Amino acid sequence: MSRPSSLVDWDLAGRTARRLQGPGPETTREEAAEVVAELHRAAATAVAHVEALTGLHPVLGGPEPTVAVVDRPGWVDANTGGMAALLDPLAAALQAKQDKPVNPWVTAVGSRATGVQAGGLLAFLSSRVLGQYEVFGSGGRLLLVAPNIVETERKLGVDPSDFRLWVCLHEVTHQLQFTAVPWLQPYLERQIQEFVEATDLDPDVLRERLTDVIRSLGAAVRGAPEDDDAPQGLMALIRDPEQRAVLDRVTAVMSLVEGHAEFVMDGVGPDVVPSVRTLRKRFAQRRKGRGPIDRVLRRLLGLEQKMQQYADGRVFVAGVVELAGMNGFNQVWATPANLPFKEELTEPARWVERVLGTRPAIPA
Repeated sequence: MSRPSSLVDWDLAGRTARRLQGPGPETTREEAAEVVAELHRAAATAVAHVEALTGLHPVLGGPEPTVAVVDRPGWVDANTGGMAALLDPLAAALQAKQDKPVNPWVTAVGSRATGVQAGGLLAFLSSRVLGQYEVFGSGGRLLLVAPNIVETERKLGVDPSDFRLWVCLHEVTHQLQFTAVPWLQPYLERQIQEFVEATDLDPDVLRERLTDVIRSLGAAVRGAPEDDDAPQGLMALIRDPEQRAVLDRVTAVMSLVEGHAEFVMDGVGPDVVPSVRTLRKRFAQRRKGRGPIDRVLRRLLGLEQKMQQYADGRVFVAGVVELAGMNGFNQVWATPANLPFKEELTEPARWVERVLGTRPAIPA
């Protein structure tokens, strides 16, 4: 899987993650088989509800979406493959921009070191991710991580069938976004390419910025409150204005797709998921990291920023739907020019005026 020029030894990352990850909840073979079967049924059921609520439908003639119910090692395998497909070509492009020749020995040692680090992060995430739609790598698959779903529903003390359908509503929404909007994936890939073209880091600068990240992580261990001006995990490595501009565009679109999925999973209502309000209340607590290790990893991975994406994106979607209806909101998918700017996420009326050409009435 890994190439000599790769920044990460993905084979080693996968082996490290599988060695470090927890075993998952205890289930009998029969219970596990029933969970897998019910998740497949829930994913199929979710499709009709998501399409009815959003008004979106897959493009005719597009690839047939598939659902894979996986365990933690299966999730790791899928993500090492996807991350390698995404990052290895970027690493090669960055190396091609350097004036200095690449030292194969140094690259090999470095890729193994980052492989171990990546494996540790994948192990952490493999016990927390409930599901995802694979955008890169093999692409087109909806992954549902069965042991994490079972473990979470037990910890929350919620109805298993309701929770499984609720999770599937969120993930199927992501699946529909990318199958109904064919330009969305190429748009993200183009942003990544522009990010690479704007990147020009030398080792000394990189080392300096890593020191800032480590200092921030030390504050997280001590439980220090977040500083808005402090480095935000790995994002602290990025300070070039052009890169920041790209990241703002990526943040806006990811906030949109995450907020849209949040809106849908709650929007179906109790007729579809009877305990939806209880699920939302208890699940919101799950997203708050508690222990020092959890705080460190969340800050390193930028997960707190992701939580903000959920919140801002949901505000945007709900606000536009309230002002312009679902048909008006769906104009966001018509062209990349209609994607929200980062500052419009918390001010949906500005997007409505810019894109739909109407000035929304301000509620009294």
